[in-house]
Amino acid sequence: MREVYIVVDVEASGPCPSQYSLLSVGACTVERPRKTFYVELQPDKEGVMPEAMAVNGLSLERLAAEGVEAARAMQLFAEWVAEVVSGDDMAVFTAFNAPFDWMFVNDYFCRYLGQNPFGHAALDIKAYYMGLHGVRWEETSHRFVSDRYAQKMELTHHALHDAIDEAELFEAMLARR
Repeated sequence: MREVYIVVDVEASGPCPSQYSLLSVGACTVERPRKTFYVELQPDKEGVMPEAMAVNGLSLERLAAEGVEAARAMQLFAEWVAEVVSGDDMAVFTAFNAPFDWMFVNDYFCRYLGQNPFGHAALDIKAYYMGLHGVRWEETSHRFVSDRYAQKMELTHHALHDAIDEAELFEAMLARR
C-alpha cells in the first residue's frame, strides 16, 4: 500500500467547529505533478471571531451568496480525494498544524457525509519537523521551517496557496529524511 500525502489547509470563522464555520478548504498532493482542490463554503454557523476574519480576508456575506453548501463541498472534496488516491493506496491527511485543520475537516466530513475519507488520523508537518531536526516546539513555526529550507514563504491565508507552500516544505523534509 502506497501512502499518498495530501496537504490540507483551511480557513474558518473561529477556532473550533462546534461554534464556528469552515469557510474554505485547499488541498494538494505532495507528489508531483501536484493535483489541487479548492472550495469556499457557505457559513453554517453564526459564530464569528473578528480576528479570524481579519486573518483570512474572506467575506461572510459573499460566502453566504456564492459559497458551496457544506454537504456538497465535502462531497466534492471526498470525490477529489478518491480521484487522486487509487486502488489500495492510502490517503494521508497532512497539514502544518494538523490539529486545527484536522478538527474542522473531520467534523465536517463526519457531520455531512458520515465518514472521513482520510480515516481517523492526521500527520502534522510541525511535529514531523520537530522530530526530524530535534528542535523544540517553539521552533516549529512557519517562519523557522521555511527559513531552514530557504523557502522564505509567508502564509497568505488563502487555503490553496498555503497548502501548496506547505506541500513544498514537506516535500523538502521527505527528501532529507
